[in-house]
Amino acid sequence: MKIDGTPFRTIWLDQDGWSVRIIDQTKLPWSLDILRLTELGQVAHAIRAMQVRGAPLIGATAAYGLCLALRAEPSLAAMEAAAAMLAETRPTAVNLRWALARLLTLLRETPEPARVARAYAEAAAIADEDVAQNRAIGEHGLALIAPFADAGRVVNILTHCNAGWLATVDWGTALAPIYAAHERGIKLHVWVDETRPRNQGAALTAWELGKHGIAHTVIADNAGGHLMQHGAVDLVIVGADRVTRRGDAANKIGTYLKALAAGDNHVPFWVAVPSSTLDWSLCDGIAEIPIEERSAAEVATVTGRAMDGTITTVRLTPKDSPAANPAFDVTPARLLSGLITERGCCAANEASLCGLFPEFALPPPL
Repeated sequence: MKIDGTPFRTIWLDQDGWSVRIIDQTKLPWSLDILRLTELGQVAHAIRAMQVRGAPLIGATAAYGLCLALRAEPSLAAMEAAAAMLAETRPTAVNLRWALARLLTLLRETPEPARVARAYAEAAAIADEDVAQNRAIGEHGLALIAPFADAGRVVNILTHCNAGWLATVDWGTALAPIYAAHERGIKLHVWVDETRPRNQGAALTAWELGKHGIAHTVIADNAGGHLMQHGAVDLVIVGADRVTRRGDAANKIGTYLKALAAGDNHVPFWVAVPSSTLDWSLCDGIAEIPIEERSAAEVATVTGRAMDGTITTVRLTPKDSPAANPAFDVTPARLLSGLITERGCCAANEASLCGLFPEFALPPPL
């Protein structure tokens, strides 16, 4: 995707061919800072501190983190320890463990002298596949948007958190259909939830849509239901950090409430995910998906640009008031219109998912 006309990915190798470049997303939208990562600890910090975030991007970043660890020490023991360290950085997004498991399966059978080169090749493949999958999600999701564009009218889409190209290697998940529709000349307007407490919608989604020239309006998280009641939302598209085999979807906290409002107002509610976000080992999302509890400071404070131009953090709550910060919630499959994947759209249930991904279908009982 583009920033002021210049194509970017969210992660890439530096000119030296081994160190990793990322966009520091904690500095957006105030500045575009590019970081160079050269060792495992920096990558773990980047994931934990959300300098990189979004399930697909976390997976790709972890893959490159393992590459950097292997450059320092290519033994099997060191590799396993590095993977375990990376796996603990974020608990909810399944792509992290998926990417690490993919590399470990390959590299355990790779002779040590060839391990580093093979790791870099596989990490690059994970990144390139993510781009291709998200582009395909965009094309499949475009078919859901196009019917609303009859007679050239503006299509109003609501999204929550940031599931654009900043959350992936490129294109995004929930925003990929929006970018595809924009490319086809469909008139669009995106309602952007601010997404407290970290404000990924207001800071990141609004930034990338603006840089790409797509009309949008930032709204308070609690405004979405009101807009749906008054016919101002044609459909909702969100991403996810983990989807169970039965279609339950974990996404940024507040997604469940949007799904309830959409159901009450008969607004289509779609979840866009690449196959790396599908967790075929889980069935009941509410009971089984681990929910990350982040720092209370994210709720109690907010960072922004002061009127004098400086970036500052201010406290919102009384200093003695405790705060809770569950980072995700689970939207039950019954509230979803369906899932948008790189293989097509389907209903949010096990049979439909297995129809698109038959390799994960369970054998019939004896």
